[in-house]
Amino acid sequence: MPRRQLVFLIGIVILTVAASVMTVVWRNEPLLGLDLQGGVSVRLVAVGPADEEMLDQAVEIIRDRVDGLGVAEPEISRTENGVMVSLPGVDDQERALSLVGTTAELRFRPVCRVYSARGASRPASGVVSAIPASCEAVATGEVVPAVGPAGVTLPEDDRPGDFVVLGLRGDEGGRRYLLGPSLLTGEAVSDADALFIDYQWQVGLELHEGAVGIDGFNAIAALCFSGSPACPRSEGVTNGRLAIVLDGQVVTAPSIRAPEFRRDAILISGGFEKIEADDVSLALRYGALPVELEPENIRLVSATIGEDSLRAGVVSGLIGLLLVAVFIVGYYRILGLVALASLAVSGALLWSIIAHLGTQSGLALTLAGVTGMVVAIGVSVDSNVVYFEHLKEDVRDGRTARSSVDRAFPIAFSTIVKADTASLISAGLLWYLTVGAVRGFALYLGLATILDLVATYFFMGPMIRLLSTTRWFAEHPERFGLPSSGAVSATAGSLRRAGA
Repeated sequence: MPRRQLVFLIGIVILTVAASVMTVVWRNEPLLGLDLQGGVSVRLVAVGPADEEMLDQAVEIIRDRVDGLGVAEPEISRTENGVMVSLPGVDDQERALSLVGTTAELRFRPVCRVYSARGASRPASGVVSAIPASCEAVATGEVVPAVGPAGVTLPEDDRPGDFVVLGLRGDEGGRRYLLGPSLLTGEAVSDADALFIDYQWQVGLELHEGAVGIDGFNAIAALCFSGSPACPRSEGVTNGRLAIVLDGQVVTAPSIRAPEFRRDAILISGGFEKIEADDVSLALRYGALPVELEPENIRLVSATIGEDSLRAGVVSGLIGLLLVAVFIVGYYRILGLVALASLAVSGALLWSIIAHLGTQSGLALTLAGVTGMVVAIGVSVDSNVVYFEHLKEDVRDGRTARSSVDRAFPIAFSTIVKADTASLISAGLLWYLTVGAVRGFALYLGLATILDLVATYFFMGPMIRLLSTTRWFAEHPERFGLPSSGAVSATAGSLRRAGA
């Protein structure tokens, strides 16, 4: 047996054992998808008119947000008038649904006046009077923003170019802010991150270059710093204040104490908890939804359904494996045992990869993925049968069992590669052209097919070469599922007599 073949055999065995041991030591486990572990599914519908382009854009933004949230194997698709979102294994369902559906529209508005929680000057329903004319920015005279019964501007009246009255985030029934027209929107933001600075969680913004970015923000900062009519000084504050508004609520309204800022040195401080800072930064990072969505139907997927599905998949896989094992050992004898060992090697490597990716990268195993692995059992067995049949054919042609081993493997492996390439092309097309569960099937089928090639080349081939060096293999080929030398001689003699 060539030394290289022995190195291949020892190497793949060591790799398989090491991968299996480390999977146990690191406590890696497959991450189950929605159909196997349960989760939440919600149908979001557009509040107003929405075309296909707007909904497609909403799907992409929601997918980015969910990926940032760390949800594994989400299913996000466009419906006729909204978006369907399925989130497996989410611990905080309310948080996930809130983040998915929020429009995350960021606006920068100048503060005209602040109404305290107890102040009698709190704006009346429908009318706000005695507004400083200097805060109108364009018009002069008294401003009358639309105000609802709760003393704040209703969402449908919250337009960027209007004066509005909004509440402070997390301060229900408290302070109200009279704000001027929006001077900049979330389009200026290129990135956002949750930062722990000065013993509090804040959201750091990085703005784009140009007028719709840092230049536009600095123009506003200069107005507020000088206390211009567009951003007047408030009571007790020497500079104007700029409110940062997210989805119709004032997150923070700091006074502007510098005429300009660096594009990567802007902080939003709003008394955040860590999870709140994460959610705000995540929503801002991926932009606003182009259409307002509201949940129409929320459905909890029971884990019991998932357990039944997983159990059915495992049982079907074990039954299929048992039938394959009985057939291949009964027909190929010891070579059949080698085939099962090769299948065990590829299976152990596949399980280690699935467990590692599930734990470290959030790759989920769905019922479709289980189906792909069950199908891969047949792919692996096909590879063994191709090689064994080449061996039998060479022995029937009059070659010795030992010489047939070295001659048959390169030919058989070439055939195996071509067949597996066809499977990989199919898996690649399914992955590229489909979404959801079908992609899971394609992924695991493709991964199992690649590992089948690895096990065939590095384990099965070298193992049979090792067995072929033994006297037992040469003297008793029938125990390996190969024709005996007597049968071959009789066949050859019959052919000679027929020729005569």
